[in-house]
Amino acid sequence: MIKPLGARVVIKKKEAEEKTQGGLILTSASKEQPQYAEVVAVGKGTEDEPMELKVGDTVVFAKYAGTDIKFEGEEYTIMKQSDILAVIE
Repeated sequence: MIKPLGARVVIKKKEAEEKTQGGLILTSASKEQPQYAEVVAVGKGTEDEPMELKVGDTVVFAKYAGTDIKFEGEEYTIMKQSDILAVIE
């Protein structure tokens, strides 16, 4: 289990679409990296930055934010809560 500290969150990126709207199948090299993800763990927040996110939220994040890690065969990204741009409801 990954437990982020302070006002950090752990996210798991959603898979990129396999097809375009026109029906073209994309190769893995041509797929755009997704900028939305599911929150899988949250820190406690800090006095200056209380935690606003919760596990299970679907979020949009800044393109080059966070640190990518591999844990138990799965890929995750750890980032500051401030790098999360929006929650998708």
